[in-house]
Amino acid sequence: MSDMIDIFLDRFQAAADREAVVVGETAVTYNALLDEIEAWGGRLEAAGLPRGAVVMLKGDFSRDAIAALFALMRAAAIIIPLAPASREMEGEFAAEGRAQWILDAEAGAIEAAGGDGAHALYDQVRGESAPAIVLFSSGSSGRPKGVVHNAARLLEKFRAPGKDLKTLAFLLFDHIAGLDTLFYSLANASTLVLPTSRAPDDVCAMVAAYKVEVLPTAPSFLNLLLLSGAHERHDLSSLKIVTYGSEMMPQSVLERCAEALPHVRLIQKYGTSEVGAPPTQSRSNTSTWMKIGGEGYEWRERDGKFEIKAKTAMVGYLNAPSPFTEDGYFMTGDRIKVDGEYVRFLGRDSDIINVGGQKVFPSEVEDLVSELDCVAEVAVFGEPHAILGAAVVARVRPADPEMKPGELRATIRAHLQGRLEPYKIPQKYKFTDEALSTARGKQVRRSE
Repeated sequence: MSDMIDIFLDRFQAAADREAVVVGETAVTYNALLDEIEAWGGRLEAAGLPRGAVVMLKGDFSRDAIAALFALMRAAAIIIPLAPASREMEGEFAAEGRAQWILDAEAGAIEAAGGDGAHALYDQVRGESAPAIVLFSSGSSGRPKGVVHNAARLLEKFRAPGKDLKTLAFLLFDHIAGLDTLFYSLANASTLVLPTSRAPDDVCAMVAAYKVEVLPTAPSFLNLLLLSGAHERHDLSSLKIVTYGSEMMPQSVLERCAEALPHVRLIQKYGTSEVGAPPTQSRSNTSTWMKIGGEGYEWRERDGKFEIKAKTAMVGYLNAPSPFTEDGYFMTGDRIKVDGEYVRFLGRDSDIINVGGQKVFPSEVEDLVSELDCVAEVAVFGEPHAILGAAVVARVRPADPEMKPGELRATIRAHLQGRLEPYKIPQKYKFTDEALSTARGKQVRRSE
């Protein structure tokens, strides 16, 4: 597996003057990217970094950050990527990850971080002379978990060639789906367009300007794009594929997206920081049922929950118990329905609301509320209730900020009457003008 980094570099060399990454008016060829990787290798050597060092890599999708990432992997470093959206967690992630060095890709600086780099999982990867990538959860539901991957094992899935498609790097640099996008694009000597903004109009403008063919994103962004009308103001005819994941896709948003982009193939993705991103195939453009798996992946349903075994699975958590079964399946906590080869996700166990002994899946309520044009976003969660145990609460971002809360509440309740059992209809509503999803594409379901 350790030869995969050399395979990537050999493909870069073969691609020569093809564009590897593009940002604004600047295009970086594969030869130029190789030169930058060599330059970063020299900087690492000059700074005295030993093989197996634990390095926090601060950066976003850019020539410098991508080159630094490959230079660190070539040096068998243990890498903790940190995107700008995660900067407020820098201290915590560095401490949890035992970072010995901090590399700021954009500033070109390397400095000592004070960590000891000691952990049994790190020693395990070092023993294989492989680099590691450490990804942290957002911590929205507790202490962030440090996920340790053998990076050579993650790269192994790209040994076989894929399709050459110009792709927009919408997802984050320290997110498993963002790294998957990066590695897939570079493994196939494709062009990765680096966004200067992730606002709907700006993203659509970049798709039009650079003839982007693949847009990997999240349901919340697609909803914002449709509400903004940005897809009507820009030429998106080059777009062939839109992939979506990270959070539940409301059926109404999926149907509106299929109608707005009839020439585009919509593909639901599934992945976790712990096992990576297996291949998926949606049943249709308007279906949330999908096939999951392929070579190196197996899944099963157990007690109504999804479990998956993957060659790309993490080595383990830095700071939490193992989530694997004795026979090697990752216990995701995701509730599912199965129809032959297809699976549909209902929501995580931790999201289920228990109302007087009856279960409410937030996604079921959110799907129906999202059908209303007056609702931009909705997140449903539970709050303690003295009699029922929990009450269903809906936090709503109105499409029209001027709409009166009482009117919006009445509209939602009328829409849900007769379509949901009474115990599933929210008893309490909270209105906000703030986004209800994180930069990582995760829906925020919490009381405050």
